[in-house]
Amino acid sequence: MKRLALVSLLATAALGVHAETFFDNARVRSVEPQYESVSVPREECSTQTVTEVRRVGGGQDYTGAIVGGVAGGVLGNQVGKGHGREAATAVGAVVGAIAGDRIAGGNRPEQYQEVPRQVTTCRTVNEVQNRFNGYRVHYEYRGQPFTTMMRDHPGNNLQVRVSVEPAVR
Repeated sequence: MKRLALVSLLATAALGVHAETFFDNARVRSVEPQYESVSVPREECSTQTVTEVRRVGGGQDYTGAIVGGVAGGVLGNQVGKGHGREAATAVGAVVGAIAGDRIAGGNRPEQYQEVPRQVTTCRTVNEVQNRFNGYRVHYEYRGQPFTTMMRDHPGNNLQVRVSVEPAVR
């Protein structure tokens, strides 16, 4: 068994000794630049002016409610008798405050104003770009057509490595 392995190893080594490699020139038939499409995301923003309707004026005006509450409380105090006087005062103050607020609110009309403001909206847009990927080179060596990809343009001739090995029968 060891003898068979040794003979196989020597035969393989002997064949390797006979292999020869050399360089030669091949004729370039055509060169095609190659591109790949790449999607590049980018953000696209736009600003628009929109009109908003807002209520104009200060905050809530409580003057009418206060005056009406005081007047209603005084009136209710004069109407009520005994323990009912406190209840009449409280009810008069509440009713007077509500009436005073409505009367004062009716005298001032609600006002609205159109106010412009800017709104910015953004969205992602995928832009397709073509990027150079190299050259597809079609060449011929000794009547046989071949194709390869190369980073640089080869010109009219292309140097090729030729390896010759004997065929084992």
